[in-house]
Amino acid sequence: MQEQEMAQRMRRWRLVLGQESQLQFQAMSGAENVGLSEEEILMDQALAAIYHPKSQGGFGIHGAGGKEAPNLQISRWLGDVRSLFDKELVRIIQGDAMERCGLKQLLFEPELLENLEPDIGLASAILMLKDQIPKRSKESVRQFIKKIVEQINGLLESEVCRSVTASLNKREHSPLPSAASLDLSYTIRRNLKNYQPGLKRIVPEHFYFFDRTAKTNPYTVILDVDQSGSMGESVIYSSVLACILASIQSIRTRIVAFDTAVVDLTEKSDDPVDLLFGFSLGGGTDINKSVAYCEQFIETPSKTLFFLISDLAEGGNRSALLRRLEDLKESGVTVICLLAISDRGDPYYDAQMAGKIAAMEIPCFGCSPQKLPEILEMAFKGQEIKK
Repeated sequence: MQEQEMAQRMRRWRLVLGQESQLQFQAMSGAENVGLSEEEILMDQALAAIYHPKSQGGFGIHGAGGKEAPNLQISRWLGDVRSLFDKELVRIIQGDAMERCGLKQLLFEPELLENLEPDIGLASAILMLKDQIPKRSKESVRQFIKKIVEQINGLLESEVCRSVTASLNKREHSPLPSAASLDLSYTIRRNLKNYQPGLKRIVPEHFYFFDRTAKTNPYTVILDVDQSGSMGESVIYSSVLACILASIQSIRTRIVAFDTAVVDLTEKSDDPVDLLFGFSLGGGTDINKSVAYCEQFIETPSKTLFFLISDLAEGGNRSALLRRLEDLKESGVTVICLLAISDRGDPYYDAQMAGKIAAMEIPCFGCSPQKLPEILEMAFKGQEIKK
């Protein structure tokens, strides 16, 4: 058993170190079984293509190991990688291939996009280069982005809708009885414990009525999204979230993108793919200007949620930004600063600005996309929001 484990470890190290290490392993005592299986040989060749590009089977942006066109060879390589490794490793290998071998120049080849494993990092790279997409590849690029959007939508939609609807229904009830305003489904749910088996009926202890004023004065959610180059992943999650919120009729949703300029993308929020292509990743940052623009959409501060999604690397007026955020909070607006929406560990952000905003008792942290429904529910219910 120990010999088998040792042989397995040796083969793994051989895959890590590449073909150049083969002779050294063979010369080592007890390394007789270091020979790779057929599948491991294919793994070795696939890894060598990017991690040992000078060895046989390697490729680079300027050429390929064989006589076929580089994009055809890369397409076949991508297919091999997807069949040999699990999805998490495929994403890492694809990302390394883009950086190490200059494959971004070939990223828009339709046959390559069809073989790429959907990955939010690659989607961010594509969106950053969207103005360079050749005409022949536009539909393939759109389909690739659509796959990412569908994955995120599947992760968030039901929970976001549930959290928003549940919290708003609870807050929008009125103590004034009105048959036309009876919330029948909520009344039944709250009184199920009062079911009388003998009567085969629910005997309600309390009836719940919608507040008519809430219908004429709905909640407003504003997403103010930093589109500087470091925020690609957050932009994608924010776009999907905005479209989900825009589909909920009981609230009004606005989404604004900013770098040194401000762009209102609300009209695109019926299609998350169109919305994403409305962003222009890269450039500087003027957060203060964007917050000033968003202020015009605040009609009832106590019924407004304002999300600033930014790493806070402010290139504009930092003091004015802090004053503006403080004024919003004091007026009754629920202000939340998300430094990033990501599940890839601690984000980069301006720690000094984040500290000053947090000192105003404005929630300021990075969060995973899975936590967004919980944050929304707490915000709508007026609860304290913690990281």
